[in-house]
Amino acid sequence: MTKWTASDIVDQSGRTFVVTGANSGLGEVAARALGQAGAHVVLACRNTHKGEVVARSIGDNAEVRRLDLSDLASVREFAAGIDAVDVLVNNAGVMAVPQRTTADGFEMQIGTNHLGHFALTGLLLGKITDRVATMSSAVHQAGTIHLDDLNWEHRKYNRWSAYGQSKLANLLFTYELQRRLAAAKSPVKAVAAHPGYASTNLQAHTESVQDKLLAVGNRIFAQSAEMGALPMLYAATAPDVIGGSYIGPDGLFEQRGHPKVVGSNKKSRDEQTAGALWSLSENLTGVEYKFG
Repeated sequence: MTKWTASDIVDQSGRTFVVTGANSGLGEVAARALGQAGAHVVLACRNTHKGEVVARSIGDNAEVRRLDLSDLASVREFAAGIDAVDVLVNNAGVMAVPQRTTADGFEMQIGTNHLGHFALTGLLLGKITDRVATMSSAVHQAGTIHLDDLNWEHRKYNRWSAYGQSKLANLLFTYELQRRLAAAKSPVKAVAAHPGYASTNLQAHTESVQDKLLAVGNRIFAQSAEMGALPMLYAATAPDVIGGSYIGPDGLFEQRGHPKVVGSNKKSRDEQTAGALWSLSENLTGVEYKFG
């Protein structure tokens, strides 16, 4: 895995990838790289206009379909329109936004980053042939799952704590999905990745003074979106990735560098919490997973 780059992606001809949030940032970079490797790429975007611009730059092997992860009706409509997919890349997300709710009444960050992807994965699972790759973050380290108040209805809202909870949920989901797939003897595997500190427009949507501070950090400390997308690209395409793997940068504090298998915190490995979050997520979304 040493110094793996996008040029090392094996030929993806004949394979279909669904990439959420592929109209900008890491999703755009990943979609371009997958397209260049020969894959048919479905850009699953809320902003289809921006998605069409990206798709045209990739070529005839790219298409755009509308998906709003903050609206379960949109998730269901999108999933119903997909016939088959080899790899689902759960990339889209929001970060540190002000308190607001999704169309279904969920806190925006847990609703978009976790529940939307949970529903999408469950609805597509029977159509996926290879793997589910989900984007987490090093900020999962600061997260805590509040099963009794997942949607911040009874606590004072903290945007960064809410983001950390959603990213921890991404890992709990990935590891629990892998356990359930393995138990069902499914050939599909679940993996996760994080980009380190990558410069994208994600940092420009906190709708606060933090946007300016994060912009400075992007210029001084962050690696490029092209580098930040590598862990996800590796997780989504490398033939030797083991189910349940978590891929991140190999540099100091996993902030930058090339892909490698990394660790995650004790909370992310708590099987009891993972099982409870799974049940809660099925109840909230109305999506019940079927294995086998």
